[in-house]
Amino acid sequence: MKFADRVLNLEISGIRKIFESAGPNAISLALGQPDFDTPLHIKEAAIRAIQDGKTGYTQNSGIPELREAISSKFRNENGLRYSPSEIIVTAGASEALHIAMQAMINPGDRVVFSDPGFVSYGALAELAGGRADPVPLGEDLRIDLNRTYDAIDGARMVVLNSPANPTGIVESKDTIRGIVEYADDQGTIVISDEVYEHFIYEGKHYSAAAFGDNVITINATSKTYAMTGWRLGLLAAPLEIVEECIKVHQYVIACAPSISQYAALAGYTGDQSVVTAMRDEYRIRRDMMAGGLKEMGFDFKVPEGAFYLFVPMRKEQMEAIISAGVIIVPGTAFGEKGSGYARISYAASQDALKEALNRIRNVV
Repeated sequence: MKFADRVLNLEISGIRKIFESAGPNAISLALGQPDFDTPLHIKEAAIRAIQDGKTGYTQNSGIPELREAISSKFRNENGLRYSPSEIIVTAGASEALHIAMQAMINPGDRVVFSDPGFVSYGALAELAGGRADPVPLGEDLRIDLNRTYDAIDGARMVVLNSPANPTGIVESKDTIRGIVEYADDQGTIVISDEVYEHFIYEGKHYSAAAFGDNVITINATSKTYAMTGWRLGLLAAPLEIVEECIKVHQYVIACAPSISQYAALAGYTGDQSVVTAMRDEYRIRRDMMAGGLKEMGFDFKVPEGAFYLFVPMRKEQMEAIISAGVIIVPGTAFGEKGSGYARISYAASQDALKEALNRIRNVV
């Protein structure tokens, strides 16, 4: 059987490999999936949408009231002036990344992103015919501006992710602004992946689009409202970019699921204290896991955002921990420079984290 080279050259996500190999009694700290249930008012909005028969196709770009709500969210939370016509509602942030790269990347174009970084960036760049160009982070796991500037020269696209997966780093205003402005000078598009924006414990979130018009902003309800399975994300950009992205979107999926759109509308327009409560609980879990691991002798920077620890760890330690039924992800799943690290998600209950720490303590 003959297959497309662009698919044959891709590897299955290392995160998924680890997660799906977990035994029945394992504690999975592998996936970036909130363990919280979707808030009740969001679920009730979905039920009403079903009962009201709102089960058909929507406009390609999403229902107008949701795009209006997202536009208001950008204005009020991020200081960004995206009109509803500059927003596409997508099937998760994954689809938003996909259509952005399909619309903007020509064969051979370089796509710059951090190493270690989220697994999809390089894979989606290659599926679009581009060349993945990972740039090593600094020793402090922050973006190395000089290396990144050098890589941006001649590149078509650079991907920013703050708070970052897998490191939990929150980049500074100067770093975000510097990359956007330097990329603009070079004619390079910036993708800003902001799905963890509400889960920051130290520092402040800065949206890249505040510093230039060469930015495609990507976000989702998945983390913010514990809606991973609802598959509801968004892409926002200047109209000329949106008009090209919508072409890919309409042929890939036509529109995001209608019921998920009405649920997301309730999320964006409803009580936001549910998000604050999740953030505060994540902070408790972060401190619990970080403190426990440091007591065992692991030395690492406590993350400022997201819900991951990125911990220096020997291969034999990782193997022992996984064998003990605590599923963590080797850092190499996030790039060559992730070697010698493990990503540990603390998006699990406190009881699960306490048991995970006990199992780790017994094998290290």
